[in-house]
Amino acid sequence: MKIVACNSNRPLAEAVAAGLNLPLAKASIRRFADMEVFVEIQENVRGEDVFVVQSTSYPTNDNLMELLITCDALRRSSARRITPVIPYFGYARQDRKSGPRTPISAKLVANLITEAGANRVLTMDLHAGQIQGFFDIPVDNLTAGAPLFSRDIEERFATRDPMIVSPDVGGVLRARLMATRLNTDLAIIDKRRERAGVSEVMNIIGEVEGRDCILVDDIVDSGGTLCNAAEALLANGAKSVEVYVSHGVLSGGAVARISASPIEMLTITDSIMGTEAVRLAHNVRQLSIAPLLAEAMRRISTESSVSSLFD
Repeated sequence: MKIVACNSNRPLAEAVAAGLNLPLAKASIRRFADMEVFVEIQENVRGEDVFVVQSTSYPTNDNLMELLITCDALRRSSARRITPVIPYFGYARQDRKSGPRTPISAKLVANLITEAGANRVLTMDLHAGQIQGFFDIPVDNLTAGAPLFSRDIEERFATRDPMIVSPDVGGVLRARLMATRLNTDLAIIDKRRERAGVSEVMNIIGEVEGRDCILVDDIVDSGGTLCNAAEALLANGAKSVEVYVSHGVLSGGAVARISASPIEMLTITDSIMGTEAVRLAHNVRQLSIAPLLAEAMRRISTESSVSSLFD
């Protein structure tokens, strides 16, 4: 078993390798003068079970090309099995035709990864579960909610009265699973999006008055939806609002927007490497998914059950 780290989130790859008591495989992933990606695997991987750790986050296209070329290099080096470990799967929000003459980019990316030489994929909290079906190879889709977020919520809200809230109708299943696991109530925010990137809270389904509300989502990008949702919850009598999100994309001025919002704390994972703004924000914190990924990788390598991680 060998672990190759690309450049999108090297600290996470190092933490995963440490959790498995393995060194990172020697590899050089660099750019030519014209920014072409060049990959050289600098140790023997013939017959090895190789995991490539790479989130396809910003800059998405550069990181995706790094992953594809690394898989190709490993295939041509006769690796026995190649498993891209993609904590954050970019292009996942383009999982269907959103209008006439538009692409299904998530399917295209799945095809590219398969053709590059991947034998299976390990990822976490896909934006849409059906993306697993876009691959013709096995896909393990981990969830941060069950082992990581639920444990953290139980510890931090032990003496409080939490209530799980879905920020939109599309996230109800995720929020319901969390609420069931924590044995608490569920509320839903019904919102209407007038145009891309702009959301308007319309109605709250559920009694939130006097409750400590916990918004649960998979991606925070601009932060506008979560900030609007927090304001609506407080306007309806909620005692406090915290947020748990798997992937902190946090593009543009998202961190500043969240810092100025009534959100007491935004908890994200390190599936995407935190920027300096994230590290300095007073109400943003990161939880590490390295132990979860390490255990899943160990089970894949030993042909053990991955689903039992979430029992």
